[in-house]
Amino acid sequence: MTESTALVTGSTSGIGTAIATALARRGAHVLVCGRDTARGERVVDDLRAAGGRADFVRADLGGGAAAAKDLAARAREVAGRHVDVLVNNAAIGIIAPTAEMPEDGFDATIATNLAAPYFLVGALAPAMAEAGRGAIVNVASMAGQLALPGMSVYGATKAALLFLTKSWAAEYGPRGVRVNAVTVGPTRTPGSAELGDALDALAARAPAGRVADPAEIASAVAFLAGDAASFVHGAALSVDGGRTAV
Repeated sequence: MTESTALVTGSTSGIGTAIATALARRGAHVLVCGRDTARGERVVDDLRAAGGRADFVRADLGGGAAAAKDLAARAREVAGRHVDVLVNNAAIGIIAPTAEMPEDGFDATIATNLAAPYFLVGALAPAMAEAGRGAIVNVASMAGQLALPGMSVYGATKAALLFLTKSWAAEYGPRGVRVNAVTVGPTRTPGSAELGDALDALAARAPAGRVADPAEIASAVAFLAGDAASFVHGAALSVDGGRTAV
């Protein structure tokens, strides 16, 4: 990855920061992306202090297609070249029964979790295909495979992202671009802290019986983004402690 540029959306905290760290350690020039400039710059400072190459590109992907296209253009500008690795990690999850889901929450979830990845791939994958190589990793969730109360909209976006992973693999794979996904289980992050004991209860139902550390998710993403996964196309790697296996 030493000659690669990697854009990781939603990488100012949690799983995204762990992914950015893992890719930087493997030599990629990492473009850290998020809404909070102060947090983003702290992540970049940490990556640089550890010997990595990193820059921050601010983006609020709640703006959907327009925000994704703008991010793609600015990422190319900051990198000074095309993006080799795209990790679609940014996501929001509003937990609510169907009858109580606010319209703006529904729209924001679709924009961030589905429209933004779709249009980022549309903006960045053609240059990868022209170069004859590239990797896209979509961070999905076991909520896209299992029905969980109150998570219908979030789960629907993640299920759609898994289908898009296969569709993009068929579309771009013949031109050297590998597209894969990780399906994530309960993970200890600042964002999941609000779930409290429910997070541990959910994790306890899986064979691993515990909550994941973000670094464990990042290791799977780094594998799929790297040359060791050169023959892996259109796969969904479950990193959920075995929850979807039982």
